[in-house]
Amino acid sequence: MALLNVRDVSIGFGGALVLERISLQIERGERVGLLGRNGVGKSTLLKMMAGQLEPDEGIIARQQGLRVAYLTQEAPQGLTGAVADVVAGGLDAAAAGDDDASWRRRLQTDTILSRMQLDPAADFELLSAGLKRRVLLARGLVRDPDIVLLDEPTNHLDIDAIAWLEDFLLRYGGTLVFVTHDRVFLQKLALRIVEIDRGRLVDWPCDYATFTARKQAILKAEAAQEMQFDKKLAQDEAWIRQGIEARRTRNEGRVRALEQLRGQRRERREQPGALRMQLQEVERSGRLVIRAEDASFSYGNRPVVRDLSTTLMRGDKVGIIGPNGSGKTTLLRLLLGELPPQSGTVRHGTNLEIAYFDQLRAQLDEDRTVLDNVADGREFISVNGRPRHVIGYLEDFLFSRERARVVANVLSGGERNRLLLARLFARPANVLVMDEPTNDLDLETLELLEDLLLEYEGTVLLVSHDRELLNNVVTSTLALEGAGRVGEYAGGYDDWVRQRASPRESASPTPAEKAASRLVPSPPTAETRARPERARGLTYREQREMEALPGRIETLEAEQSQLYRVMAAPAIYQEGGDAVVQATARLAALEQELAEAYARWGALDGQESTLDSQNRVKGAIDDDR
Repeated sequence: MALLNVRDVSIGFGGALVLERISLQIERGERVGLLGRNGVGKSTLLKMMAGQLEPDEGIIARQQGLRVAYLTQEAPQGLTGAVADVVAGGLDAAAAGDDDASWRRRLQTDTILSRMQLDPAADFELLSAGLKRRVLLARGLVRDPDIVLLDEPTNHLDIDAIAWLEDFLLRYGGTLVFVTHDRVFLQKLALRIVEIDRGRLVDWPCDYATFTARKQAILKAEAAQEMQFDKKLAQDEAWIRQGIEARRTRNEGRVRALEQLRGQRRERREQPGALRMQLQEVERSGRLVIRAEDASFSYGNRPVVRDLSTTLMRGDKVGIIGPNGSGKTTLLRLLLGELPPQSGTVRHGTNLEIAYFDQLRAQLDEDRTVLDNVADGREFISVNGRPRHVIGYLEDFLFSRERARVVANVLSGGERNRLLLARLFARPANVLVMDEPTNDLDLETLELLEDLLLEYEGTVLLVSHDRELLNNVVTSTLALEGAGRVGEYAGGYDDWVRQRASPRESASPTPAEKAASRLVPSPPTAETRARPERARGLTYREQREMEALPGRIETLEAEQSQLYRVMAAPAIYQEGGDAVVQATARLAALEQELAEAYARWGALDGQESTLDSQNRVKGAIDDDR
């Protein structure tokens, strides 16, 4: 028998139904990922499963004696005291004077505290966000529940806390139903995907990667089917307007069929509007964006950044990672010049236009409307040099005309993040700074933001705990590793995991090793102990060649795009075979020329970067000496 059975359940909140006649069964031992866009009813479904909300229609049948633990997105108000007391609060109160029940209560509490590596005497109110989430999970698990419901369990957790939670839940072995926007977390845990789509539930008995591939195929087939349906409806609508012919007796069946088509079209629930975001074009910054040399910053006796030396060039996409409270936002402010270094220097390049996404959303005026937060009272804003009505612009970010006129303090977390993105992208920038932009975003919006950052030609500084986003977007990573040390690594999160030194390898470094490690964090291996050959600088001719290559690549790509447009048009095939053959041959030649140009540019740029890195390492070692 299923642990929990949702049958023909519907619920709404004054408007259209949020969930309409949905059915779902949860079996023992399943790990179910619950997906859907912001506002489709994921949290509502979890609350109904937990018994905190009753449906308008339908039945939620639970196995007799079913124990359910529900971890909400935000910590409940009023929880205070020692961690042991907070966790024990998840148990039913022991009968007064019943020593056996009190002993069992203490044993259950001590067992779960030990299993989840929690200090029983710690003050709950003073814990970090990650440890608070762990305590709340322990509070739910202490009753040994049959089903655990998790609503965005990774929100506001740092990467180490997310990795711990993944490992714990994999070993837990119980029944899980969870909502998350963390794609790595979802892929590792979910054995079944349940998607809320236009008020209905769609069940996918597979992992997340398989779901993604199947979903794309289904959407493509659905779009083709709807196109055929709309074409048939349009043809019959045109026919009915002919009048007399449509009223003949032998055509009454076709008229009835048309009425059925109209009814089906009215009942169709369209795909919700897609978020449309674009970054504004702006004049490029200078080649150098930020250069820090031995920059340090401390709060009292606590070093946050110590002896940081790094160079950010135009087009770099840099990820910043570290535990909660380690100083990621402080590092950002130091690099941006908002905090002066207490020692060392931070120098900026020329023509920087910086746009800043603030994780605390302090840039939003809570008492102003969505419209005013973006347009400051104006009716039109400039987007890529063209005036655009602010209502139309906000509709791209899924704000309806009515929603655009509400004050910011009534928005949901996802809406606030979309508003901050709308405000951010309304301003031209060539340096994009994003501090935890993924909190409260649904997967579709997150993937769109990822694509946008990949296409962005400016410089990006990205603080995030989303490992997939870091892996897919950033070209290098700055990791805060304790005691003020900031390690610099090539690549994203997985590359950092592979490159970082073990504690034993990095113990007690010499002063020279400290300086070198700021630039070359990976310890030398047996294959790399040989002293590398000194890289030579670019000659004058090579420097000129490197400067000319971007223009040449741009010209080749423009010709390639033009040829693609020509070959897509029917006219070229009417001219005869020679035109097609010549165009095909030229396309093949262009692909070869582009590949060679990119390879040459990469070789020259790599040669220059290697020399610059060696000079900086040598200078750092000489300084320590």
